[in-house]
Amino acid sequence: MGLIVLVLIIILLVGAFPRWPHSQNWGYGPSGILGTVLIVLLILFLLGRL
Repeated sequence: MGLIVLVLIIILLVGAFPRWPHSQNWGYGPSGILGTVLIVLLILFLLGRL
C-alpha cells in the first residue's frame, strides 16, 4: 500500500509543474490540490492509519 501511495505522489508532483504548453494557464490549482493531498496523507501517516 505504501508503494502505491509513493508512486501516486511522484506522479502528482510531476503533473503539478506547469511545464507543458496546455497547462501553463492553470495557475496554482494543481499544486494547491497536491499540497492538500500531501497534508492529508501526512496526518494519516502520523495517526497510524496509513
